[in-house]
Amino acid sequence: MTLISPRTTRVVWWLLAAAFVAVAADGALWWRDQRRNALITSGAVPADVSGLPAPMRFAQAHALAAAGDDEAALIRYGSLQGDSILGQAARYNSANLLMRQAVALRAEEKFGQALALVELAKEHYRDLLRHDPGHWNARYNLERAQRLVPDPEEAELAAPSERRAERAATTMRGFSPGLP
Repeated sequence: MTLISPRTTRVVWWLLAAAFVAVAADGALWWRDQRRNALITSGAVPADVSGLPAPMRFAQAHALAAAGDDEAALIRYGSLQGDSILGQAARYNSANLLMRQAVALRAEEKFGQALALVELAKEHYRDLLRHDPGHWNARYNLERAQRLVPDPEEAELAAPSERRAERAATTMRGFSPGLP
């Protein structure tokens, strides 16, 4: 009398074969991910990144920004603007990167360049808020950028003669109507 039937033996062999295939497939995916991670962290980035998956381009941009290569990071973030979820994160990260550059330029007393970068960052924040009005981090950072460089008011943009003509005498400072 045998303890294991031929049918049970076949089932065990099929289960072992299936487990081997699953382990091999998992190993291949692990190897691919390790190669991609090495590519991201090494800085050996291919010139044409359009063929790379969007998450990999985002990871490269983040790694480049962390390494201090701001221009290359902004280019990588710019290539993701069309993607919905990663595009929003890329807009937010690129705006933050622009704000950090502006603060550094402001510390070096290069106010003109800093002003341009702050305005560009504010535009990125506004673009993000148009797509996702509930993005509170972008709203907060836009507020901080507004405090750094406030937007000009519409009344200040009008011609000086038009501004004086619209202002009533009662709202002018230091105007006395001549009453006793």
